[in-house]
Amino acid sequence: MPLTAEQVPLIIAAGALALGLAFILWAVRTSDGARGAAKRYKAKVNESETSLAELKSVLGAHPGIIMVWQGEEVDVDGAEITAPEIHGSPVALASLLRFTDDAVSIDPAVRIIEGLADLEARDATGADTTLRLALRDLANEGQPFSLTLIGANGRFLEADGRTAGARVVVWITDSTIKGLEESSARGRLEEARQVIARDPAAFLDMLGKAPFPAWRVSGVGRLQWANTSYIDAVEGENLDRVLERQIMLDEKAVDQVRRTLSEGAEIDETRHFGIKGERRAMRILSFPLSGGVGAMAFDVTEQEKARDDLDRHVKAHDETLNHVADAVAIFSADRRLTFHNRAFAKMWDLDEGFLLDMPTHGQLLDRLRERRRLPARTDYAAWRAEELHYGDVSGTEEDEWHLPDDRTLKVTRQHHPMGGLLILFKDITSELNLRTRFNAMIKTQGKTLDSLHEAVAVFGTDGRLKLSNEAFEELWGLEADLLKDEPDYDLIADACIPLFHDRETWAQIKGHITDPSSAARQESMGEMKRADGSIITYVTKPLPDGNTLIGFADITAQRSVEGALRERAEAFETADRLKTEFVKNVSYQLRSPLQTILGYGEFLQMERIGDLNEAQRDKVDAICEASNHLNDLIGNILDLAMIEAGTLGLDLGDVDLGALVEESVQIGVTNAADTEVEVTAEVANDLGLIRADEKRIRQILFNLVSNALRFTDAGGKVVVSAERMGDTAVLKVTDNGRGIPEEEQATRFDSFTSSDQRGAGLGLSLVKHFVQLHGGNVGIKSAPDGGTEVVCWIPVEAEPQDGTHEPERMAA
Repeated sequence: MPLTAEQVPLIIAAGALALGLAFILWAVRTSDGARGAAKRYKAKVNESETSLAELKSVLGAHPGIIMVWQGEEVDVDGAEITAPEIHGSPVALASLLRFTDDAVSIDPAVRIIEGLADLEARDATGADTTLRLALRDLANEGQPFSLTLIGANGRFLEADGRTAGARVVVWITDSTIKGLEESSARGRLEEARQVIARDPAAFLDMLGKAPFPAWRVSGVGRLQWANTSYIDAVEGENLDRVLERQIMLDEKAVDQVRRTLSEGAEIDETRHFGIKGERRAMRILSFPLSGGVGAMAFDVTEQEKARDDLDRHVKAHDETLNHVADAVAIFSADRRLTFHNRAFAKMWDLDEGFLLDMPTHGQLLDRLRERRRLPARTDYAAWRAEELHYGDVSGTEEDEWHLPDDRTLKVTRQHHPMGGLLILFKDITSELNLRTRFNAMIKTQGKTLDSLHEAVAVFGTDGRLKLSNEAFEELWGLEADLLKDEPDYDLIADACIPLFHDRETWAQIKGHITDPSSAARQESMGEMKRADGSIITYVTKPLPDGNTLIGFADITAQRSVEGALRERAEAFETADRLKTEFVKNVSYQLRSPLQTILGYGEFLQMERIGDLNEAQRDKVDAICEASNHLNDLIGNILDLAMIEAGTLGLDLGDVDLGALVEESVQIGVTNAADTEVEVTAEVANDLGLIRADEKRIRQILFNLVSNALRFTDAGGKVVVSAERMGDTAVLKVTDNGRGIPEEEQATRFDSFTSSDQRGAGLGLSLVKHFVQLHGGNVGIKSAPDGGTEVVCWIPVEAEPQDGTHEPERMAA
């Protein structure tokens, strides 16, 4: 049946009603389920709270505290320690807070960690450690621990650490509040150890009076205690002021304490800082203690100075070895090369880098063997093992290595004072060559000595015969067997006594051999008149090598010849003396009549009794000229006689040498007018005055000029020169005349020697004697047809000789 318009609204209303009823039924049902769930959740919460209360009650009954780090990183070393959750008995918490006097944090849990972290502790094995180190190993590596912490006044704590998942849990129990009977075995053991092994009061009193600074720092780095030496070192008024101001010994002390706490181990450092205005070297020793760090400081200034001196000596020793020509190598006790000098590297031609790597002794030998530098060995391994066995070396041992490159090394080994072995390598190749040549030379010397007619013996400083020749054996009639095996001097002297009995002379000779003093090591000579009538001379001569050579010569025949020669010489001297006396007497006897002849000749020349014709005048002039010449000759003979007799002296005074040269030239010009010989003078401007005998200098110049004119032909030239050379005046007379044959030059200055018949041969002889009286010398240079040059060297200041008169000098 179709729906009507009136039915539609009714149907919609009925549907909406049905939908509403259905929704209401669903809502009612849903509400009943939620109320049931809420009721069940509430029941679970009540149950959890009950369980938590029970757990807290159980934890509160624990006689300690429990610290829990919830998975985050645990930091117990930094300035800010990670704070844990803390559970446990309030009594235990209060007890543990007594260990936190030096803590700086306000968090109780952190304060407990700061107070307990560095107390002295023992682990389950009895090893020393600290809670800080154990916590670090637990947090980083999950390493569980069980410790006994030793607190002040004999209190003991037990600490156990474990990981629980991502959590770190530590149980800390104060054994003391549980009663001594309930203490763990470790606590009782440590307490007994403290009572038996230590007397804290005596120890602290001793440490307080110690002469070195000592102090204690808490686990957070605060100074807790210091002794009197520490207070004095930091110049503090008293302990309270030092603790109040936290005065540390030096600026690095805090850092050393922190490292000691962090590492849980002793730290020993030496550093320099000022104490009472003086820079001192201090050895600082810091070590973990229960509750912090203990430290002591020792003044090691003198030790450091000694060490520095030792280092300098070692460096100087090494530098000295570097300048040694021989190669030096030092091996340590573990057979490593610890030192080598430059000569070592050069000798073996080794790379410096290889040597600086400190190779072992065996590696060094192997390297040298690879390069064919070692001596050839049939069993290298056995030889190498022997070289490396240092224990077999006793004292100083030496041997020789003959290398493939023809070098020979002397190897010296000895134990090094610092342990190990010192080896010295000396290249003795040249020494061996020298020794070979020396031995050959000794043989040659022996043969040479045997060829000598003189007796020769060489003795050492020990008085033993080192070398002798056959002439020595024959001269003293010695047995050949006696001279073998270096016999002693006394044995040889005793064998010579029958020929020469004077033992004192033999003792004197021995003194020159064995006495090392400079007075005895002098050459000496002597003479021996032997029992067989022969005469022996001896000479002792020290040799450079310390030995002494003694030479003996038989001069018996020589003495006979000397006697004959002496008698002949005496006869010659007597004849010469008679000749001189004769010449003097004859000269004096001739001078008297000569003066008469000359006087009358000069009187006739003046024509006082009448005029003379030309022929008469020529004869009178000839008489006067001959008389003057004879007078000069007599004067020269007398001068020469006085010189030879040693009675002629000099009359010294200031002499103008230049003026005398000019004067001699003028006289020469006058005398040379007829011969047409040119005479000139050459006088240096700086010649000046000399101290000499003017008369004798004039004679020197006159004789030299006269001699030059006599041997210079017409048209020739004579030059007289004078110059000054330092302290010597040099006179030269040079001509271009006929010259003097070479064979006659050596005798030209002898007396009565002349190359012609116009002179007596006294002129140059007197020149030589006059120059020598002035302390000078004379020389001649000539060649046939090449002219002649006579040179006189005369001191500017003549030395007064015997019989010389030197007048006082006038003041300038």
